[in-house]
Amino acid sequence: MGPNDIAALWVTLRLALTSTLLLLLLGTPVAWWLARSHSRVHTLVETVIALPLVLPPTVLGFYLLIALSPNGLLGASWIALGGSGLAFTFTGLVIGSVLYSMPFVVQPLQNAFAAIDRRTLEAASTLRASPLDCFFSVVVPLARPGLITAATLGFAHTLGEFGVVLMIGCNIPGKTQVLSIAIYDHVESLEYGQAHLLSAGLLLFSFLILFLVYRMNGTSLLRRENR
Repeated sequence: MGPNDIAALWVTLRLALTSTLLLLLLGTPVAWWLARSHSRVHTLVETVIALPLVLPPTVLGFYLLIALSPNGLLGASWIALGGSGLAFTFTGLVIGSVLYSMPFVVQPLQNAFAAIDRRTLEAASTLRASPLDCFFSVVVPLARPGLITAATLGFAHTLGEFGVVLMIGCNIPGKTQVLSIAIYDHVESLEYGQAHLLSAGLLLFSFLILFLVYRMNGTSLLRRENR
């Protein structure tokens, strides 16, 4: 691996970790609301969150690039607050990754929250547990498999992003170049040995992380059935 590949690996890991943390912070309350709400805008919110599942990444990346540009809504607001711009920056990559990976975090969490029996929450309330105490002492333990799945899918999906990060970051080595783009550059330069090395590493990591998730969720399910 050359210096640019090592830098791309570091940028990718930073991006995946930062995006996953933000996804869990933002996605958890959204998923809880979707699992418990009967609001008229429920379907609309679900549809907007799920859009990245069917929308071409370049389309999302294009509109995000416009929004993050100095004349765009987000970019201009950020500059007005004292920022130096969002397009072609790591911060811009984080914003794009969070939006693009949101359904991979929200949907597993929503399913996990929806599976919790309301009577369990009502029992906690009768014991004078506050909503916050009830959430962290009852909901989080019961939804742990969903939380693990959401965090893992969000992290793994960010590792493989290409179209969105290329549109927003413009492939700047050491700054916005991630592993998926580095692989593309190696293939374009006919450097198949380097492309094989990076691709095999991502393939092996993705397989292992998904295997561990299925293994943990399967073990958790067996324990529940044996109780």
